[in-house]
Amino acid sequence: MIKTIVKLAFVALLANATWQVFNVYWAHFKFSDAVQQTTQFRGNKTDAQLRERILELAGQFDVPVSDDNLTVQLVDNHTLVDSSYTRPVELVPRFSYPWRFTVHTDTVQSAVLRELSQPK
Repeated sequence: MIKTIVKLAFVALLANATWQVFNVYWAHFKFSDAVQQTTQFRGNKTDAQLRERILELAGQFDVPVSDDNLTVQLVDNHTLVDSSYTRPVELVPRFSYPWRFTVHTDTVQSAVLRELSQPK
């Protein structure tokens, strides 16, 4: 009987930890994908406009990216976005572990896309 209770408690703790990690990673992957799409279809947006949009996305996906830990650069036809942040993950109730995430995108915008995005 006690063995069964211990096993069930262990399974419950494992399920909780898995759920907590999944939620944090899911938000990170959705944010990374949205950043990738934003840079891919940047059109004629400046780096400042792109930075503002990425910060909006961070708020939308509840990702703690701020202006201080975000870099956006246009190098030739490459848009580079780099950021890192730490989120606490509650693996066991009342015990949080700081989990570090990084975002790096290197998107190439082709000349065709740039021409299509030019206003006529």
